[in-house]
Amino acid sequence: MNVTTEFLTNIRRIIRLYNRMLEPICDKYQMSSVEATVISFLYNNPGKDTAADIVELRMLSKGSVSQAVENLIQKSLLIREQDSEDRRKIHLSLTDSAKPITEEIEKIREQFREQIFRGFTAEERELFTLFSIRIGENTKSE
Repeated sequence: MNVTTEFLTNIRRIIRLYNRMLEPICDKYQMSSVEATVISFLYNNPGKDTAADIVELRMLSKGSVSQAVENLIQKSLLIREQDSEDRRKIHLSLTDSAKPITEEIEKIREQFREQIFRGFTAEERELFTLFSIRIGENTKSE
């Protein structure tokens, strides 16, 4: 298998693994994977709290994020607040009811990291992080 094919295949496998690991949480709390992603994103990215941030940084469709946000508001897991300076901007924040979900997602994220980095030294993990950041920077201009 050539390097490009292997790289892209690994990205897909990593995403599929993470989504599979989230399934029990989604089932337990009757959420879609996009809803779990929105909760996880807001929990892990302070200051990035708009639907547009989620769409841009998680590369999800506007429609799926919008639907997930509406569902989470209906479930009392999320609230939205209008920006005081720019009325067009809507900030999203998790409610206290989301805390058990974020705690479980955090445990899954740790298990996920442990699984994908099994056998890596601390130095290799650090190098991976640096390479990942550089790859991200190289792809931002596209």
